[in-house]
Amino acid sequence: MEIRVFWTETALNNLEDIFEYYKYKASIGVARRIVKEIVKSSLKLQKSPEIGRKEELLSERDNEYRFLVVGNYKVIYWIDGKYIKIAAVFDSRQNPEKIQKL
Repeated sequence: MEIRVFWTETALNNLEDIFEYYKYKASIGVARRIVKEIVKSSLKLQKSPEIGRKEELLSERDNEYRFLVVGNYKVIYWIDGKYIKIAAVFDSRQNPEKIQKL
């Protein structure tokens, strides 16, 4: 049975924020392309869930968080049995310590 990708509410809100930002700063086409690329990259996790590197800034948490880099964003996730849970989409141009507030 294949592992399924589940997006948390926080991660979905992050995607919405990214879309809205690029919709106004660039164009709706650019916004769609960026969000689509982020979502598409998460689907790779279904076949290779441990492809992402461990997120050292979240190492003290109970779950083992990993991340994929997609453009300027980190797709942060953890593996929970039959699910890959996307915790957040973090803009890596921010102060890295902000990631701990997720």
